[in-house]
Amino acid sequence: MPQQPALLPPSDHPTREVSRRSILKLASLAGAGAIFAPALAACAGPKSASNASTAGAGAAGGALSIVLNRNLVSLDNKLNQYDAAVTVQRAVREALTKIGDDLKPELVLAESFEQSKPTEWTVKLRSDIHYSDKSPVTVEDVETALKLYFEVKAGYVASQFPEQPTFAKVDDKTFTLTTKNPVVTLDSLMSNILITPAKDNKAEELSTGLGTGPFVIANADTGTGTYKLTRNDNYWGEKAKLQEVNVSYQEEEGARVIAITSGQADVIDTITPESAAALKTNADIDVIETPGTRLIHLFFNFRKPKGHPLANPKVREALSYAIDHDSLIKALMNNQVTSAEGVVPKTLAGFAKTGDYTYDPAKAKSMLADNGASGLKLTFIWEDSEFAGASRVLEAVSQMLAAVGVTATLKMIPKGGEINAWRRGEAGDWDVLANGYGNQTGLALTNLQGQYGGTAEKEKTRDTYHGFVVPEITALLDQAGAEADETKRNDLLKQAQEKIWALWPAMWAWTPNNVLAKRKRVGGLKLRAINSYDLDAVTVSA
Repeated sequence: MPQQPALLPPSDHPTREVSRRSILKLASLAGAGAIFAPALAACAGPKSASNASTAGAGAAGGALSIVLNRNLVSLDNKLNQYDAAVTVQRAVREALTKIGDDLKPELVLAESFEQSKPTEWTVKLRSDIHYSDKSPVTVEDVETALKLYFEVKAGYVASQFPEQPTFAKVDDKTFTLTTKNPVVTLDSLMSNILITPAKDNKAEELSTGLGTGPFVIANADTGTGTYKLTRNDNYWGEKAKLQEVNVSYQEEEGARVIAITSGQADVIDTITPESAAALKTNADIDVIETPGTRLIHLFFNFRKPKGHPLANPKVREALSYAIDHDSLIKALMNNQVTSAEGVVPKTLAGFAKTGDYTYDPAKAKSMLADNGASGLKLTFIWEDSEFAGASRVLEAVSQMLAAVGVTATLKMIPKGGEINAWRRGEAGDWDVLANGYGNQTGLALTNLQGQYGGTAEKEKTRDTYHGFVVPEITALLDQAGAEADETKRNDLLKQAQEKIWALWPAMWAWTPNNVLAKRKRVGGLKLRAINSYDLDAVTVSA
């Protein structure tokens, strides 16, 4: 766990210059360390389901080694859907639809998915689909999957639905999904519901079991985050080109960089700008960058009692002026992120620009004083490896806050699931959460519903996004979700986004580019804006 950073020394120079010098120092020290410091850890190689290098494994089929920066604790996504996990999870399990390259829904297990009435969708399963053991996919499997996503505690996916659809079987291949109010994006939302045989499904994360995807699970160790997938030769669609995929994780970025440069790994994800720049000079490695749909923000805890400084939107606004985001972007993020211009990424359909984050430390001090919040003390929490370079970014943020009289304590939560208890307020109190919110639908409404569509009923079970409950905003989002006319829907979304922005829910927010490194012998890897790719299309040459 990082220690609270020391306050910046006094200086005759302006606060901005102090911040920049400090940030540049962090960048120079941490940047070099990111690539070279963990060399000892890398000597043993990344934790892997197969310790053998896949170099030269390009014979028929071949094997691919993926080293993630976070532990993949399950092969379904009820709770665990950070960006890179999606690639692996959907290689084993599939949904009725998927989000394509143009961020539009495409059919997968469904032969058709049509809005038959304003509040009803009719879905027909393909006749040729089956699981890896050739058992059929049934309507009951879909019904059970949908139900369990809503039953799991702290479910990430379920929170993005405005309501739980009512399921009704029509025949062996057809069913309807009915809602009280129209949900015009249901075909996109259902792309996140992965299908498992009903008898094997549970209201929890699944690390093993059958799927309909192009790969099957040969070995799984959720404790170490290592998995071995092999080609599903019974796949109902076009067979995967790879014979084998080994998935592991290594939290030390330097070890992941050494793994890919040495040939121990073929693909690594979520790398810092310094590592990306270094890897671009390696003739054997490609660095792929695409605009992203993930929002990272320093989100305030909306469960604070009335009278607490953070319950005052003026205090939240004041704190935003303390953050020199331009310096953070240039010095620590190598211009690979974009400061948010609203409450969702501008890459999403339905995004509305609502404003810009502004650096003005004098205004921050003045507003804090005017609102009785001088000398404020804040606790920041984040999960280890939540985003590239998280610790040093937050150390720099704490120094900027110190310059306006705010003391920040930094608390990193180890990987492994404990963060959910913290987010729900069950493990301890906190003030600001540094959190990434991935988007797998391409729709602004998905983020808005999941983060800002909270209700008093949901908050009783702590199933809101950190206590954000504003009935007026929830009503606008519900109206938008029911509006079939795109122009009218976007107008409702704009109104909601403007009202959210006015409440200053985040101290700062940004959208990173998707950055992935692969060895040149890896082909067919097409990274989408949602930061995932189809494993069945990937090849490995000798």
